[in-house]
Amino acid sequence: MASTVTSRRKQLGNELRHARTAAGMTQQQVANVLGCTQGKINKIESGAVGVKLGDVRTMLDAYGVTGDEADTLMNLARAAAGQRGLWSGYRSVVPHWFRTFTDLEPAAAEIMTWHGERIPGPLQSEHYMLKQFTEFGATDVTSLVRNRLDRKAVFDQPQPPYYRFILSESALRRAPGGRAPAVMLDQIEHMLELGARPRVYVHVLPFEAKLASVPNDFTIMRFPDRTRDFVYVEHSAGGLYLDDVKDFQLFVDSWDRLRGAAMERDETRQFLREMAELYRDQMNG
Repeated sequence: MASTVTSRRKQLGNELRHARTAAGMTQQQVANVLGCTQGKINKIESGAVGVKLGDVRTMLDAYGVTGDEADTLMNLARAAAGQRGLWSGYRSVVPHWFRTFTDLEPAAAEIMTWHGERIPGPLQSEHYMLKQFTEFGATDVTSLVRNRLDRKAVFDQPQPPYYRFILSESALRRAPGGRAPAVMLDQIEHMLELGARPRVYVHVLPFEAKLASVPNDFTIMRFPDRTRDFVYVEHSAGGLYLDDVKDFQLFVDSWDRLRGAAMERDETRQFLREMAELYRDQMNG
């Protein structure tokens, strides 16, 4: 499973929290040892900030962690401190709030994502993303496209995450910038190819689905290590990462309702083929 700086940092934070609670210490007590604020310890344990190797060693000494366990955690701390400059060059156009998401995407064991009005990034064809960025009036379309294409590498890993998509029928009918049958035909053909991969599941939620309403877009990420599972929710001003157990379960319940109302994999493929024919007719008409 691919691992990234962000996922290592979150894993390190979880391990340090585990070691602290096992030692019976509070965050404030650790802050007193390091000469910093309790808030900084909280950020270290949540993976929100990096931590100096010397501070990790001091923390482990305070927790009474020695031997192989201490060596393992120090190695993890070294890995979490590596890879500077990851967001330079063409990757600098990625918004700050989305960088944790793209860092953790390849490290996940399972990703479950719902989208109501648009095709999500990993499923987008190049034609669709070009049209979307152009309609947004983006100034650096080339860099934006390169970043989005980089994300598709998640599907080519030796052990990719199980990536499960639920898309509203609306996302298949609303093209960026309005009516664009050529763009949408290319997009649907691209999705049919991706959806044939063993760990990629695409399900369409038709307009006739028996649901009272549908929620805002969200993505659930589950991890194979102690990295905390979380839900990502994007909005106009940024993105939220929710890992509170109760919040997380609410989104899992919401996903289950959507999944129960959505088409099965084979039904979805047939639906996509029919949509492709519709767009072909529009192009020829």
